[in-house]
Amino acid sequence: MRFAFSRLKPESAHPEDSRRGIAVVALLAGAAAIGASALFVKVSETGPVATAFWRVALALPFLWTWSVIGSRGGHVASFVAERRLIIAAGLFFAGDLAVWHWSIVLTSVANATLLANLAPIFVTLAVWLLYRRRPTAMFLAGLAAALTGVTVLLGRDFQAAGGAMLGDLLGVVTAMFYGAYQLTVTRVRSRAATSVIMAWSGLITTVTLLPLALASGEQILPHTAAGWATLAGLALISQVAGQSLIAYAMAHLPATFSSVGLLAQPVIAAALAWGLLDETLGWLEIAGAIVVLIGIWIAHRAEIAPTRKT
Repeated sequence: MRFAFSRLKPESAHPEDSRRGIAVVALLAGAAAIGASALFVKVSETGPVATAFWRVALALPFLWTWSVIGSRGGHVASFVAERRLIIAAGLFFAGDLAVWHWSIVLTSVANATLLANLAPIFVTLAVWLLYRRRPTAMFLAGLAAALTGVTVLLGRDFQAAGGAMLGDLLGVVTAMFYGAYQLTVTRVRSRAATSVIMAWSGLITTVTLLPLALASGEQILPHTAAGWATLAGLALISQVAGQSLIAYAMAHLPATFSSVGLLAQPVIAAALAWGLLDETLGWLEIAGAIVVLIGIWIAHRAEIAPTRKT
């Protein structure tokens, strides 16, 4: 009871904890929105890279409206000031989407999502090598638990032959692109608004993906109204909502924790594939999902511990 009453006192509240809490909610909500994207890609009537192009292109009007209104006329100046990082983010995201969408087509939703979410390994390694920031033992324990849970959750779907193996390899490449994107957005977000980053990097991504889609000879336009609805859903849910929430969260959370938190994506993707694509989950896979959530919690506690007031 003493602890419960003490939490009601205004002076005991930590503003930093409150901001972090909101950022964690935004991160997980963004992960949920992106977790649904593999299903849209799987049923899309256009080719993998073309689907990636439409995902960003259809989102651009919303992102640019948000940028112009939210930045109060300063979105061009913000881009000019941070153009190198924003362009890099757009290019990394283009690579991430193009490679991941091909991975989804060539292998299962479970495999593609699992391997793409190996990004925490590359993020942690990059932070260690580039910034000499050695991860704590507690964070590594949380990361190991999360990755173990993902492996248990989706491990039975691994393929080892033909196009499926190529799809798995592309999933690993996706993780490299996504890790680079996360680090870039985390760095630029401290100096530019989320709306500015999303609008300008989205434009760079779109300009990059269109010639790639045309050169690949893929189906560029959907055949039916349902096909257009699929692309619109992918754009609004995964790009506008998902990526924007994640970009916001990255401004208030360490890059390493943000990357681990996004491991919620394969949990969500597996659950949706279970209900909509008949990719059933057994008790072992459900246990894996629980381990993922525990790993995320441990990693979060490890990251906030050094900054919490005593």
